[in-house]
Amino acid sequence: MDKNEFSNARIRLGKTQAQMAALLGASLKAVQSYEQGWRPVPAHAERQVLFLLSLRPNRKRPKSCWVVRKCSAEKRRTCPAWELKAGRFCWFINGTVCEGRAQRDWQAKMTICRSCAVMTSLLGGGRRGFYA
Repeated sequence: MDKNEFSNARIRLGKTQAQMAALLGASLKAVQSYEQGWRPVPAHAERQVLFLLSLRPNRKRPKSCWVVRKCSAEKRRTCPAWELKAGRFCWFINGTVCEGRAQRDWQAKMTICRSCAVMTSLLGGGRRGFYA
């Protein structure tokens, strides 16, 4: 998540920088630093921001990831999103088997998730619609 995405997400959530800091358990200076690009947004903060955005009212309830991605029964059995029945929040769960294997880290996972219809539908559309 870059500085513009972070700033747009905060605005979309209707929060001031101080309120966002409280939501993230961070200092006001940290939030200001993220928005100025002086510090990268840490993975745990990005994850929290995306989760908060996903909780906003959505006109249409998205389909579960295994339906959207047409996962086989075998693939479903090995995926934590299926096990937890969290198909709308697959992007939030580490160890999902999108692209045929579990991703090595949050950044690799987000590369896949940002182009997936499950996440984009939750967060407002295409790549640019994530935070706008």
